[in-house]
Amino acid sequence: MAGKKIIAICQYGGQFEADNNGFLSYHGGDAHAIDVDEGTKFGDFKTEVAEMFSFSVNLMSIKYFLPGNKKTLITISNDKDLQRMIKFLDNSDMVDVYVMMEDAMALEVSNMPASGSSRTTLSEAVVSIDAASLDVIVDTSNPDLQLSAPLDMMDDTGHVGAHIDDISVDISPIVTVMNSSALTSMSEKHAKGAQRWQNAITGEGQRFNSVCEFRDALRKYAIAHQFAFRYKKNDSHRVTVKCKADGCPWRIHASKLATTQLICIKKMNPTHTCEGTDSRNSHQATRSWVASIIKEKLLMFPNYKPKDIVNDIKQEYGIQLNYFQAWRGKEIAKEQLQGSYKEAYSQLPLFCEKIMETNPGSLATFTTKEDSSFHRLFISFHASLHGFQQGCRPLIFLDSMPVKSKYQGMLLAATAVDAEDAVFPVAFAVVDSETVENWHWFLGQLKSALSTLVPLTFVADRLKGLRESIAEIFDGSYHAYCLRYLTEQLMQDLKGQFSHDVKRLIVEDFYAAAYAPRPEGFQQFMESIKSISLDAYQWILQSEPQNWANAFFQGARYNHLASNFGELFYRWVSDAHELPITQMVDVIRGKMMELIYERHRSSALWVTKLTPSMEEKLEEERHKVQDHIQGVVFQAGNVFEVQMGSSEMVDIDRWDCSCKGWQLTGLPCCHALAVICIRRADPYDHCSRYLTAESYRLTYAESINPIPSIERSPGQKKGCLDPTMVIVTPPPTRRPPGRPTTKKSGPQELAKRQLQCSRCKGHGHNKSTCKELLTITQSAVGNQ
Repeated sequence: MAGKKIIAICQYGGQFEADNNGFLSYHGGDAHAIDVDEGTKFGDFKTEVAEMFSFSVNLMSIKYFLPGNKKTLITISNDKDLQRMIKFLDNSDMVDVYVMMEDAMALEVSNMPASGSSRTTLSEAVVSIDAASLDVIVDTSNPDLQLSAPLDMMDDTGHVGAHIDDISVDISPIVTVMNSSALTSMSEKHAKGAQRWQNAITGEGQRFNSVCEFRDALRKYAIAHQFAFRYKKNDSHRVTVKCKADGCPWRIHASKLATTQLICIKKMNPTHTCEGTDSRNSHQATRSWVASIIKEKLLMFPNYKPKDIVNDIKQEYGIQLNYFQAWRGKEIAKEQLQGSYKEAYSQLPLFCEKIMETNPGSLATFTTKEDSSFHRLFISFHASLHGFQQGCRPLIFLDSMPVKSKYQGMLLAATAVDAEDAVFPVAFAVVDSETVENWHWFLGQLKSALSTLVPLTFVADRLKGLRESIAEIFDGSYHAYCLRYLTEQLMQDLKGQFSHDVKRLIVEDFYAAAYAPRPEGFQQFMESIKSISLDAYQWILQSEPQNWANAFFQGARYNHLASNFGELFYRWVSDAHELPITQMVDVIRGKMMELIYERHRSSALWVTKLTPSMEEKLEEERHKVQDHIQGVVFQAGNVFEVQMGSSEMVDIDRWDCSCKGWQLTGLPCCHALAVICIRRADPYDHCSRYLTAESYRLTYAESINPIPSIERSPGQKKGCLDPTMVIVTPPPTRRPPGRPTTKKSGPQELAKRQLQCSRCKGHGHNKSTCKELLTITQSAVGNQ
């Protein structure tokens, strides 16, 4: 909206907190208001914010939430980002923006996910994160040392048992030498954290709201005072703890107050005669403890890898975790930050309702198996359906990609091309696996969502049951075999027969034959393949060229021969595959929303009839015409012969040229343009409407609306669902931690790997144990 003004409430100094569903809320800090509009420059806005809070402009970042999305913060870093925020908030008069200030040393911390040489350890990241939130203590008497220690021997519920003896937890100071200047700048924050932990336990009579709260306080108290303890009794209503060191009198006993949930310290001997205990064994670190340590950094770096967690915990706390412990800790931290994966599946019924409610005309549906486990989810937004039907060529690409989430799965995608030959998302589905049945179901849902009467052309693999499903569901449509999948299958079937260079030549001729516009050109490249390999030649002839070669294909696919447009979805899924399913879909929705908005905004500035890239292609053909106008010869009716190196026949009324360039691209070829020039006609009247700027704008005319957060109704407890709602549980397949295990060698594998002697070429032994060598040696000794 031109002239739209929005009040930006700039907040600084508070903290973000995530609830069980992963929704972020901001608490505390100061707030000031600034007016922004479409004419506001980001540099001016940032300068005003910096002056307001007395910051350095270079050490400040500004973020905000999209409407209806309280899980993902969007960073404003330039004028384009600022204008996008204003556009997203057209219906609002106010927006909350969050100002984040980095210390000077924080500039040295990598903003990339922790991996390889660019990995940021916890000891480095602590410079830019509140020390208290990371459970770090700095000994203020020695600013060059950072002391920290973990403690947790309980299970995830906080229980060890009613009478557990000799279970010990060691806590000791682990010294990490750090840059003194960095510690000096942060010493005040660290000192406050240490002071708070030292007073976590005050003595007899102190009360806590729960046993878990008492254990947590005890843990931090032990960290602050650098000693280890063991539980003597530990259950839901009483806890008795003593110092681990033999002979040390320190002891504490707490139990539940009658008729309440409060835990009170009944007895405590605060005296220590020991000097603490050093423990660096991984049994100290439970999954919950690891999760609590890494949660803050995982929020900043979602791709924080388990191997880097192992390294960081070792460097920061001196505890050697194994990969599995780090992976489990990361899984718990992710659920605490993002919400439960299991609960996300249970939210699917309501989630689909919200999609269709906020985006009328959309289709969102799901199915479950007999055991109520998740089976399939189909999503197609109204903006995508409208854009495809109004502005895109009747051409759909089908592709699939793996979803590397906690429960794995596959994403099936249907995409189109806009007037700029850029990918346009039409529909997608998340399924438990890629099967013939799932593809058939996906195409059935796509058919019900589309209302077009124009025959469609599908570019897709010929396998996976797609050939039969497309013919059955979309009667009268065309199926163009994806050239990429055909090539992969060809190379697989010819595996081991040829060298890499020979295969490359075969593939080059294969593609050239596919793109050849006329049969004679197709046959020329096939003869080249035949001269290299008769097997490859016969394989290609049997692959039904009428379904993939330009020279024989009957449908219109505008010279697009491969279904690689799914790569856009693949990138989007790669950014979100670690999220629960509803959040992953919402991230894809957000990507689609931003893509539609950006392309709609950019196309508003075009002044040409065709899109920019199509204008360039038309201009290239015009240049070829200038010296060949005299080569146009009238034949009969509206048919002309054009001599431009070769002789081509042009039917101007049927938009047909014997070179096939006009039919394949939708743009008049140089031969057609020569005739159009002679007739003094307008070339734009002979261009496909699907290539015009107007069609492009129609493609991106509708927008995708945000989906409101799915929260439990008032009074509904966690895990308690509406009895009338369909129950959806996670699929049985779950991704194991770490890398996939290698396949164990069976009898066939062992046979393949049988030793072969390099001397006698025999099997079952090598050169050093060769009997032939032994015989030769013995013979030589005897001759001597």
